[in-house]
Amino acid sequence: MINRNNTASDNNKLVSEWFIVDAKNLILGRLSSFLATRLMGKHKISYTDNNLCGDKIVIINAKKVILTGDKLNKKKFWHTGYPGGIKNKTIKEILGSKNSTSLLRNSVKNMLKKGPLGRQQLKNLYIYPNTEHPHAGQNPRQLSLN
Repeated sequence: MINRNNTASDNNKLVSEWFIVDAKNLILGRLSSFLATRLMGKHKISYTDNNLCGDKIVIINAKKVILTGDKLNKKKFWHTGYPGGIKNKTIKEILGSKNSTSLLRNSVKNMLKKGPLGRQQLKNLYIYPNTEHPHAGQNPRQLSLN
């Protein structure tokens, strides 16, 4: 007998899970490349490069991410998003401002694809500067970089 409730499209649905990552004392570049891989879904067996098959990831303590070397004080750059909007701010000043999550978001964004799929993948990343987040209802599982 054919079960008409389970169609082929139901079996091929891409399921995304919720994960939470504590960014405290994690290196920015390594964390960003790990998150980009998870957002693209490259860790899954059902990965295809033209589908949105990644997970939803919540980052807490994004303010407490670390950088190696003396990049915290020496590296200077900030762009407002408008033409001619280059400003000089150190990364320490950016992490201390109210927009401290932009450093991690831009780092992950530059590792994703450029185009509509990359923008959809970036929407699955939720970054919060402290430990409080509104996604407790989704029951996110703890995810470690190891």
